[in-house]
Amino acid sequence: MNRLSFTAIFASMITLGLTSCSSSNAQQKDSREKALVLYFSATGTTASVARLIAEQTGADLCEIKPAVPYTAADLDWRNSRSRSSVEMNNPTSRPAIMNVEKDIAAYDLIYLGYPIWWDQAPRIINTFIENHNLKGKRVIPFATSGSSSIDNSVKQLKATYPDIAWEKGKLLNNVDKTVIRQWTDRFVTGSKQR
Repeated sequence: MNRLSFTAIFASMITLGLTSCSSSNAQQKDSREKALVLYFSATGTTASVARLIAEQTGADLCEIKPAVPYTAADLDWRNSRSRSSVEMNNPTSRPAIMNVEKDIAAYDLIYLGYPIWWDQAPRIINTFIENHNLKGKRVIPFATSGSSSIDNSVKQLKATYPDIAWEKGKLLNNVDKTVIRQWTDRFVTGSKQR
């Protein structure tokens, strides 16, 4: 084989190899789930955690905003007539929300965050779910709370919306980037913990 032929064959092999690697990387990128961190936060606590999750995962970030923002008086859990108390005491309450700024249908994986109110997800979460088709999507709940765990809220969400592919939820109080990364890595790599 002359030197020119060998050089041509070698160049062809490198080109094919690069094309193959490029194609493989594109397939990996395409096969990765498109993720969204979606959250409701009345005081900013859950919002801080949501931002950390988005930062650590590269997911998009979107807030569920009430049509009428909650005031401090609305959130007074000691007052049975406060807005939040009235909503949480009525299982059919669905507080109005503003239009969400993202096309939810475009996402495969949704981190869904909320504060725990009366050992449950706030009713505004129900409003959101009932106004958006999450059927078959992987939804990973996370919450913040002063005293409750996330377990009952996730149990109720799973029972109320069984068509959603719920993952195991996690309470994320006072967490840092390392804790967030360790928790979210399980979902990005595809290990599912339902």
